Amino acid sequence: MAEPYEKAQESALEPPFGSTGTVRLKVAVRALCDFTARRGDLDHRFTPSPTASEGIAGHELIAERRRAADAAFETEVALEGEYVDATGQVLCVSGRADGVDSTQGRVEEVKTHRGDLARMADNQRALHWAQLFVYGALLCRARGLERLTLSLVYLELGSGRETRLDETRTAVELEAIFKEHCARYMAWAKQEGLHREGRDAALRQLGFPFAAFRTGQRPLAEAVYKAASTSRGLLLQAPTGIGKTLGTLFPMLTAMPRQGLDRLFFLTMKTPGRRLALDALARLGDTLEPQGEAPALRVLELVAREKACEYPGTACHGDACPLASGFYDRLPAARHAAVERGRLDRAALREVALAHQVCPYYLGQELARWCDVVVGDVNHYFDVHALLHALTQAHDWRVGVLVDEAHNLIDRARGMYSAELDQRRLAGLRRQAPPALAKPLARLGRQWAALGDHEGDKKGDKKGDNQGNKAGGQSGRDVEYQVLSVPPGGMLRALGQAATAITDYLAEHPGEVDPALQEFLFEALAFTRLAEAFDDHSLFELTRSGRGRALLALRNLIPAPFLAPRFAASHSAVLFSATLSPGDYFRDLLGLPAQTPCLEVASPFAGEQLEVRIRRDISTRYAHRQASIEPIVATLAEQFQRAPGNYLAFFSSFAYLEAVVARFGEAHGEIPVWRQERGMDETARDAFLARFVAGGQGIGFAVLGGAFAEGIDLPGDRLIGAFIATLGLPPVGARQETLRERLEARFGRGFDYAYQYPGLNKVVQAAGRVIRTPEDRGVVVLMDDRFARPEVRALLPGWWRLP
Repeated sequence: MAEPYEKAQESALEPPFGSTGTVRLKVAVRALCDFTARRGDLDHRFTPSPTASEGIAGHELIAERRRAADAAFETEVALEGEYVDATGQVLCVSGRADGVDSTQGRVEEVKTHRGDLARMADNQRALHWAQLFVYGALLCRARGLERLTLSLVYLELGSGRETRLDETRTAVELEAIFKEHCARYMAWAKQEGLHREGRDAALRQLGFPFAAFRTGQRPLAEAVYKAASTSRGLLLQAPTGIGKTLGTLFPMLTAMPRQGLDRLFFLTMKTPGRRLALDALARLGDTLEPQGEAPALRVLELVAREKACEYPGTACHGDACPLASGFYDRLPAARHAAVERGRLDRAALREVALAHQVCPYYLGQELARWCDVVVGDVNHYFDVHALLHALTQAHDWRVGVLVDEAHNLIDRARGMYSAELDQRRLAGLRRQAPPALAKPLARLGRQWAALGDHEGDKKGDKKGDNQGNKAGGQSGRDVEYQVLSVPPGGMLRALGQAATAITDYLAEHPGEVDPALQEFLFEALAFTRLAEAFDDHSLFELTRSGRGRALLALRNLIPAPFLAPRFAASHSAVLFSATLSPGDYFRDLLGLPAQTPCLEVASPFAGEQLEVRIRRDISTRYAHRQASIEPIVATLAEQFQRAPGNYLAFFSSFAYLEAVVARFGEAHGEIPVWRQERGMDETARDAFLARFVAGGQGIGFAVLGGAFAEGIDLPGDRLIGAFIATLGLPPVGARQETLRERLEARFGRGFDYAYQYPGLNKVVQAAGRVIRTPEDRGVVVLMDDRFARPEVRALLPGWWRLP
């Protein structure tokens, strides 16, 4: 493995330290002030920040106003300057001033906001002034000015009203402020430069932590290293059990110093994936020479706010939460302690945070700037407000991205870029809302009542038996499903007005924590912001199930337009899973470049390890399910009697599963069975898996695509077989047919992309629970005549010996 790594070219980027030992570090004005100017409390009250597009539009509006008044007014003025400390080390500071009026001797910094400016937190205002002072110092240097007027301009987006705050400072005063910020940043920056130099030196010597690679693991690692070395993406299909986590982390870490990568993000779909990554990183980190007392590689685990919060239900500001009070005053010491510790999983980060009395969640957000490897959920890079993507852009990082279980990214991304509003929630909110919100909520209610009366094409949704597959998730009643032909403009305007009113109310009453009001606000903001990006990749759905019972959804169908910029922002993105074929399907829907290679790593498993049988005499189609129950029960019993042990049986829905379980119990009550229930919590899921003991006997019944169809590991005789009574195809309905039509129009592969490929991927994932190691033996019984079709067989793993 070492040979291809040693042949890689060195990075063209200059290291932070030159041959003379002189440090030349670069920082943007925003990042400099972010680090040095914040003081006091965390304050995350309910002031909705403008979207990126709103902020850009606001800046353009101010620029147009200024140019209309004075054609010589300058906008987006590039400024740069150096700070040299007492030891000769150099910090290069650069940025763009929003506006410069040379005739008036004035520089502007423009900030957009919503609502009452008086509610802005003091630390936020201090940050804005610091940025303006630094721009002023750089402008005085560049143009030889002796005095300058500094204007902090706030634009309220709803009204278009400007508030201008002016200060006049001399060049000497501004230079002193500039040097103070630089000096405070420089001490930390030099430490970071030394860490980066030591990290890269250690990674150049990184060795594989085992004596040998597993079968298939070496070509996997070589493919990842090649992708990183050529700055491109990769779809990597590799069977379960060959060590994909370690096999992707090792080559990407090896590439970091050679390709000048600043950060590595390991993104997972579920918590167990994060644990595997953290364990692999700990093993790899143990092979590196430490930097004094600190590890050479800093690793951070990011978790969701609700899991990290020490005071649930408490607002995130100093008046309400003790860990928010004085947060920025205690942050420097906490940050220093954290980077010295280096390995910061959830427990370690919490320990450091509480020792310094700061919020663990927001300490983690801060440390994402300073850790080499971040392990988190896919949302942390791909979501609308993803922290890791925002940091990548703000700091112009070169990043490597690894996405585990990437076959799930299509559905996860659709969820990230979709939003839903419930009419019943609004009705309940109106009944209990304070009087100040009565009018905006009533206006929104009237728009709800009128919604869809004259828009769109109505489609009756076919009733199916999968939980949640009826339009709107309703059951037991007729459902009317409607795709709106145009965006509901009146509804969106009323929703935005209601969100502003709720925001104002919550900010004016910070002691009143109303979870229902807050939750509705967050839903409204998410909905209106996604509506700004509406195009043919999404649709507006209206689902009615009775008077006053309607759901309005902005449903994303094709996440590619949202994800493509995220992939483009990375130096190399590697998506890996046991099921990532066909490549075109994933490239098209995820927005990967057309030239992104899709590599399949040969399986380390032999065909004789897995007996595959197809019951061609059984049809699991919806119309044939009642007739299929008896032959399925007979097949399960026959296999169990032939080879007693632990089995999993997968079905397309809970209703189908329950019908088979009931009949199986009547006919074969002597065979132990246990089943997946609707809405199982973590404790119940653990209890289900605990039944699969070594040497045990019985059949566990589960739903295909659910918690037990992927991501679980039952090696040896803990699981010796699986029955799959479905092709995994989504049930036909109005919503699914709309998806098929959109995919057909865009890619010409509507049925394959909407039904067949996602269904068969679920089948392969479920079957993959059986063979986990080269020593395992087992059986998979595919119960449906369609498994015998050539186009279906072509999508099953190549190492299977199909009958």
